[in-house]
Amino acid sequence: MIKLSDLHLLQRIWLEVLWASVWLFSVLPYWVKFYFFEPLIYFLLYRVLHYRRKVILENLRNSFPEKRDEELEPIIRGFYHNLSEVFIGTFNMAHMPDKKVRRYYKMTNLEEIFPHCEGRDIIVAFAHQGLWELGCFFSMDNPKYEAIGVYHQLRSKVLDLFYQRLRSTPYSTPVQKKESMMFYLRHRDEGVRGRRIAFGLIADQNPKHRDNHHWCDFLHRETPVFIGTERIGKQVDALIYYADVKRTRRGYYLCEFKPLTHRPKEVPDYELTDRFTHLLEEMIKERPDFWLWSHKRWKRTKEEWIRRQQEEEKK
Repeated sequence: MIKLSDLHLLQRIWLEVLWASVWLFSVLPYWVKFYFFEPLIYFLLYRVLHYRRKVILENLRNSFPEKRDEELEPIIRGFYHNLSEVFIGTFNMAHMPDKKVRRYYKMTNLEEIFPHCEGRDIIVAFAHQGLWELGCFFSMDNPKYEAIGVYHQLRSKVLDLFYQRLRSTPYSTPVQKKESMMFYLRHRDEGVRGRRIAFGLIADQNPKHRDNHHWCDFLHRETPVFIGTERIGKQVDALIYYADVKRTRRGYYLCEFKPLTHRPKEVPDYELTDRFTHLLEEMIKERPDFWLWSHKRWKRTKEEWIRRQQEEEKK
């Protein structure tokens, strides 16, 4: 995990300038952020830069083969609007007191979750839908839990530390993916800051070849799905939930936590991954503009994956 001591002087200055700029942005009035800057970002992404348009269009064509390109265009526009709001909402987290969190981010059924949690840890499987970064406030209304946001380290040390700051709240701690299991083993008895652990995992990205994965039928294609949620859940016997995030209006989100299982060790292998994938596909079909279509989710076919794995095993 990158630390401030890993930066040289110019990088530290750049980090502080970036943080101060984003913090100033976060305290602007709501209408300035979501009715001036959001349309501006949308215009730049959609009209000027055509950000990853080829990837987006190819993903949509393969996922909705019954739709013509003219029918996909409203989904594409909606996607760019949603992505613009994600940028705004993420920067908004630089100044996020409790009152502001409760205004923008409603969690609907926590009262149904916490009675099951006594003495047990939690895993919440998120997808790239809505403003997924707000998951770090999962534990805000239950001080017995510390939200642990598992993330991929960024190549830029400055940006990595910037996002660490955004994700560090009185209720959450960011942890790099490759360190997550060791982090849990170190804290499973005493917890983090005296609290039990609630892991938040983004589970819908394309796994690397060496990552443990399971092949699922997802949006008309065989798709490798990361099985970290299932694997960790079985190892630690955690309660596992799927976070279904919906946008209610500009900058406002509603999150419902749907149980995947309360007894992971009793569930057959890969069934939890299949359940997550099924719920995600239902969400995408309901609100197709809400998912992160710019991600190269289907880089290679199953045959190409297997061939590359075999080549790596020979090395």
